[in-house]
Amino acid sequence: MFGSARDPATGEGLQYHIHLKPGDVPRYVLLPGDPGRVPLIARTWERSRLVAEHRGFVTYVGTYKGVELAATSTGIGGPSTAIVLEELLRVGADTFIRVGTTGALQEHVKLGDLVISSAAVRLDGTSKVYVDPEYPAVASYDVLLALVEAAESLGVRYHVGITASSDSFYVGQGRPGFGGYLPERWRGVERRLAELGVLNFEMEASTIFVLASIYGARAGAVCAAIANRVTDEFDPGAGISDMVRVANEAVRILREWDELRRLRGRRHLSVGLVSGRL
Repeated sequence: MFGSARDPATGEGLQYHIHLKPGDVPRYVLLPGDPGRVPLIARTWERSRLVAEHRGFVTYVGTYKGVELAATSTGIGGPSTAIVLEELLRVGADTFIRVGTTGALQEHVKLGDLVISSAAVRLDGTSKVYVDPEYPAVASYDVLLALVEAAESLGVRYHVGITASSDSFYVGQGRPGFGGYLPERWRGVERRLAELGVLNFEMEASTIFVLASIYGARAGAVCAAIANRVTDEFDPGAGISDMVRVANEAVRILREWDELRRLRGRRHLSVGLVSGRL
């Protein structure tokens, strides 16, 4: 039975929303928004199995190149993503990579390109519940570097930079709502962000980055550009395969670096450590 309204978990730690308990998942977890994308990701692993499916949150665990990993869907936007992150942390995960789709805000980011987020503009509401707006939403540098290394090794087109995260797909990203409704604040927001060098719009990275930083976990994000707001192009399948390949490979790289740190007794990753000079 579930314990209390304040702590909705069973005595063995089964979490109310994601239906996972300690030991069900390894430390490395990929976070797609779409529950239907989880089994598609799992099929790219050497072995995989479904471990939980509840309230739209789907989790598979498996092995990629000998590394244990998991994938859990977050749903759309910050509110459900925060639930998933909270509960995954409670069952033992500590390293998270968002994998999803995004809309490019720069013309040079072509459909099918990947965007690896170094940080996120906090246009969401959920992260502001956790901490003041001045607190930065930044990717963990080792996860960021692993994603870059994976993209380079696989030879895919990618970009690294700042992402904007919004809980709103329509009005909050400058798209007219029903009947053309669009408050003044959000008119042309995509152009203003582009002028500031922001690469893309999506809906979950800022929440993931903020919560991971607060709780001492690690997080990164890689998204496939399926739309471009400058050229008004849209292809919902563009870049998905490359995105999954890069995320999987980044986990393998992270596991290698984590083991190297452990063997050398180092708390932090450094260029010298990875290159073998230290």
